Amino acid sequence: MALKNIFLTGHRGMVGSAVYKNLLNENSSNVIVANRSEVDLLDWASVDNFFNNNLIDLVIHVAAKVGGITAVKNNPYDFLYENLQIQNNVLSIAANHNITKLLFIGSSCIYPRDCTQPMREEYLLTGPLEKTLEPFALAKICGIKMCQAINQKYGFDYRSLMPSNLYGPNDNFSLETSHVIPALIRKLNYAKADNKKSIELWGTGNPIREFLHVSDFAEAITFVNQIPQKKYNQVIQDEYPFLNTGTGHEIKISDLAKKIAKIVGYEGDINFNSDFPDGTPRKVLNIDKLEKLGWKSKIGLADGLNSTFKWFQDNADSFRDLS
Repeated sequence: MALKNIFLTGHRGMVGSAVYKNLLNENSSNVIVANRSEVDLLDWASVDNFFNNNLIDLVIHVAAKVGGITAVKNNPYDFLYENLQIQNNVLSIAANHNITKLLFIGSSCIYPRDCTQPMREEYLLTGPLEKTLEPFALAKICGIKMCQAINQKYGFDYRSLMPSNLYGPNDNFSLETSHVIPALIRKLNYAKADNKKSIELWGTGNPIREFLHVSDFAEAITFVNQIPQKKYNQVIQDEYPFLNTGTGHEIKISDLAKKIAKIVGYEGDINFNSDFPDGTPRKVLNIDKLEKLGWKSKIGLADGLNSTFKWFQDNADSFRDLS
């Protein structure tokens, strides 16, 4: 049975907007959203006041300060402080207001840099993190542990999902702060428009990644929210109270660049500059637990890339550029 009053944070971002659309299509719940002028998630009093003034049965906490390797590397304090502050406010105040159900969205960067692949939930905190993403990863690990601690203290049902690399409509297409797929789409599209004979991309092109379309992830969120607590707890372990969410498929970054170049129509040479960091060498999630509960992704990478590029073209004058 769907909960009637759902507070969704971060509804204007890529993930949040996909979740918002998915919840509205279900048409079975009252979805509560707010802009920063209505509630500043960095401010305890503002968040507390918002919870006081709204009837909330479930919180889906998507809001976060996000960015690619370079953005996190250049602004470690901002990524650590803002994400810790936001999630501590939302999770703690929700618990204080006796809201028993919450879903926290994390990231696959929580796993060790040289983690055994594919990465299982049990591998959390078994080795050093990737240095370039450490501030963001530490915040997300704290979010998982906060949900766990709240459950232990109050007997609540706070769940966490860790998605693989996400992409899709309403992504951030900044050349300075975006993740790999939107950055490649924009760079290769510009190279085609400028008739460039070659293009330089950051890193070696050797890292291996897994990509999940944001619409699939939005469905996964709805799916996990609807699992009865007893069934959910039978699949996860108390020590690792979260679920990986991905496709089970991986691709080398150099091959990804070739795929996007073909979609965009760029026929020049693609060169990689190894002076820029690669990040984690390989990052693929084990999704056995979520598949055991009955969920699998539906959107293949080829279809997802094509639709994302079409969205980019259709919104060239208004897409998010968070430089």
